[in-house]
Amino acid sequence: MVAVSLSRALLLAGAFARLGLAQTEPPTILAEDGAVLPADETTVAPAAEPEVVEGAGEEVLLLTDAVMANLTSLALSGIDLFAFDEDATGVTQRSANGFQVGDCKVFPGDRAWPSRLGWTVFNLLTGGALIETVPIGAVCYPNSGVYDAAKCQHVLANWAQSSLHASDPTSVMSPLYQGETCMPQNGNTGTCEMGSFPSYSVKISNVYQVQLAVNFARNQNLRLVVHNTGHDFLGKSTGAGALSIWTHNLKDIKHIKSFRSPSYDGPALKLGAGVQVGELYAAANSLGVTAVGGECAGVGVAGGYLAGGGHSPMSSKYGLGSDQVLSIDVVLPNGRFVTATETKNTDLFWALRGGGGGTFGVVTSITVKVYPKQKLAGFSMTVNAGPESENTIAVFWQAMYAYWRRFPGYAGLGVYGYSTVFPLFTAAGGYSWTFHPFMFPDMTLAQFKAQVKPLFDEWTALGLNFTPNFFEKDNLYDVWTQHFPVESVANSNIRTASRLFPASAWQNNATRDAMFDEVRAIVEEGSALIQYNMNPRQTQGTPNSAANSHWRDAVWFAIMGAGWAPGIPETELAATNNKITHNWMERLRAFGPGGYGNEGDVMEPNFGEAFFGNNYQRLLSIKREVDPNDLFWAPTAVGAERWTIQGQPDWLLTQVGKLCKISN
Repeated sequence: MVAVSLSRALLLAGAFARLGLAQTEPPTILAEDGAVLPADETTVAPAAEPEVVEGAGEEVLLLTDAVMANLTSLALSGIDLFAFDEDATGVTQRSANGFQVGDCKVFPGDRAWPSRLGWTVFNLLTGGALIETVPIGAVCYPNSGVYDAAKCQHVLANWAQSSLHASDPTSVMSPLYQGETCMPQNGNTGTCEMGSFPSYSVKISNVYQVQLAVNFARNQNLRLVVHNTGHDFLGKSTGAGALSIWTHNLKDIKHIKSFRSPSYDGPALKLGAGVQVGELYAAANSLGVTAVGGECAGVGVAGGYLAGGGHSPMSSKYGLGSDQVLSIDVVLPNGRFVTATETKNTDLFWALRGGGGGTFGVVTSITVKVYPKQKLAGFSMTVNAGPESENTIAVFWQAMYAYWRRFPGYAGLGVYGYSTVFPLFTAAGGYSWTFHPFMFPDMTLAQFKAQVKPLFDEWTALGLNFTPNFFEKDNLYDVWTQHFPVESVANSNIRTASRLFPASAWQNNATRDAMFDEVRAIVEEGSALIQYNMNPRQTQGTPNSAANSHWRDAVWFAIMGAGWAPGIPETELAATNNKITHNWMERLRAFGPGGYGNEGDVMEPNFGEAFFGNNYQRLLSIKREVDPNDLFWAPTAVGAERWTIQGQPDWLLTQVGKLCKISN
């Protein structure tokens, strides 16, 4: 059977409306001769038409006014379920426009939840891109209906690898916020439940599918989430009962030899929303350029990373990841596809660069600056301290203070000093301090050694035993592949928080030392310490953005947190989590009021100030203009204070439960 024309393809939505949402009969369409035909992939074309994006010269598939005009001319009731916001006049009475305090997003089991027929129609309009969720761990549960011993073994063997989770439409790399309801390790003793996994995902291959998903979710009052890799530390890319937009397969990378804007004239890369850091670095290296990206290979570049600001090994020289953005293609809450640049949709361009993910729309591609390859010199090493180690605890902390004191000076030279402090899990105890690495751009090894000689001399005088592994490379990619750690993910028994310490804290020795003493005390009380010495200041000529203002004068970014044993009593679990938020972080807020939203505390008391700084009020204003009914919501995102998840303890916000409005 020959597929019908575009206008006839969407006639099935009229059939859908006539059958009613509660019906379960197979959907049908009307042929041009009036015959009723079954609606399936042989008779229904995707609801899209090609259109050239202005200024890019690229053709994308869009849900357009022309498509909707064809449908409107047919005068079919119910077609507005897929309409743009300003066209959905028949839906406004039952859509998010009517949300009042106490109302919740439509949830599975509610009367208003779309029927199986509705999801079938939606799947056909997207070209078969809809995926009903099966939790990644379900293959390990004999009673799940999808048990598979071989697949279970693969999941268990690769559970800590980011690639396993990134290739799954709904898996997340911080299962604590999912609710830990289908952990593969519990397959023989537990029951697999959905928890905060979304009910459905759309596997995105082109823009029109994003538009359909946005329109359907908005017009049906569904919760909507955006998911790329699941590399998220606060639960922003998942949500119980949600429709999820899975952007992971948008992998195009295009080299633009000359991109011109009022503030920039030079080479660039256009990246699909699914491109990950490892893919960006490899592509940039093959093209002979340097790109600004994150530390971990599995991070999605165009998603939450850039939306949250995005720190980088190159941040002290080139600024945050969001400072590199030249152009953004995005589907807005009303379903429209627009491009935001320095001269077009300027409020969006400002907000989308650092104003937080899952807030203003769905980014489908970005264009970013790239730079020439350059020399990098540095070292990596591990220093152990403790009763059974080559260094005493006292010398260890003296050496750490000597390092901390130099942070402002190093930051001024473009440093990237990434190191971690973890307890030694031995009977005697102690600490392991690892540099992953410490480096400067634009330096030869001889120049680098001259810069760190005063520090090394002081360490030697203190009696610290250390053996640096020096390196000198002519490109970032080689440093990143050879001296950065491989990320380990999906540990559900850990929670972290962060602080940004400004250079001003070093201006007074008493204040500086008090700050050092608090960080040391918190480590001694059981916290890990993941720390970065860098200063991602806004470079000259870079347009202003919504990136957290606390980043700009920070020279020390510290992540701290704690873990716990599986199965501990809830009272102990609550005490541990409360300690992170209300004890450890509270003691540090006096020195560093800001934190990094992408690696922050989901329970941060004043997240607007901590994660957005002096940009929060303007961001709220843009949010109300672009998304007045909060189609997009995520924890600690702009406007998050207007909603909550039902049934949560006061010490942790997971995404298990209905999303309900608590204020206007």
